[in-house]
Amino acid sequence: MRVLVTGANGFVGRSVVRRLLADGHRVVAAVGPGASGSPGAPNLTSVSLDLANDVSVRACFAEPVDAVIHLAAIALSRAADRDPALAWSVNAGGTGKLTAALAAAATGWNTPPLFLLASTADVYAWQQRPIKEEDCVQPSTAYSASKLGAELAVEQAARLSGLKAIIARPFPASGAGQDESFWIPARCKMLREVKRNGWAAVPVGDLTAVRDFLHVDDVADAYALLLQRGTPGEVYNIASGRAVTLDEIHTRLEQLLDIAPKREVDSSQVRREARPYLVGDAAKLRAATGWRPARTLDDILRDVLDAQKN
Repeated sequence: MRVLVTGANGFVGRSVVRRLLADGHRVVAAVGPGASGSPGAPNLTSVSLDLANDVSVRACFAEPVDAVIHLAAIALSRAADRDPALAWSVNAGGTGKLTAALAAAATGWNTPPLFLLASTADVYAWQQRPIKEEDCVQPSTAYSASKLGAELAVEQAARLSGLKAIIARPFPASGAGQDESFWIPARCKMLREVKRNGWAAVPVGDLTAVRDFLHVDDVADAYALLLQRGTPGEVYNIASGRAVTLDEIHTRLEQLLDIAPKREVDSSQVRREARPYLVGDAAKLRAATGWRPARTLDDILRDVLDAQKN
């Protein structure tokens, strides 16, 4: 299978490309303007992609592809909050451009391609139980609204052109190489500083929130399986179902680093727009593909800590 991966040089994209190549697929890695693709790997080519540029978007489909995994996006919620218009333009508008260009190009191909959108679990309404695909969507941030806009763009393309499309809603992921603006890498960096400098206290935000964290490689595994076994027109959660508080994660990081600093609440770290509970039910994905997360929370934390040493 020849697969175009947008955002291929991003945190999740790198893991997806590795997984697809390991499975024997040919990968076209679409990277942002000015970014360099992965050199020299067999079955891997690179193309520059600017989602704001129609010519750049159409150029991605100069040669037929069997599938697209669309990961390119403004992925940090705080970045989207700072510039909601840009988030909407990239996440929703860019997805609309990409699906339109794919549908137009595919009219001359022998085999209709599959389009897999990486959305987010943040599109769901707040609730205090594991979320299923049929639950209400009610985005509460600029980021989640823009991602729901991307879903609507995909659904419209499927209706108008017959594009085969799958929407995936991953719950939070982390692992080696994630930007330190995200919570787990940021906490790892902070606590490593505490250990290095011998500080007696560490600033914290609200640690009562409950999350469902996945290892990035488990998310990549889910995308690869959905290409093979997912049903077009369906939405799939990617979730572990493991509920863990940020306090528990913070405590485990302290244990792994062998430190016990006093925690001092820093109001600047408290995100009032953050939901108190976000845990998913991935029974539908499991039934369709056999996917289950293979990595533990400790695997995530150790990988992030080890990567920050280098």
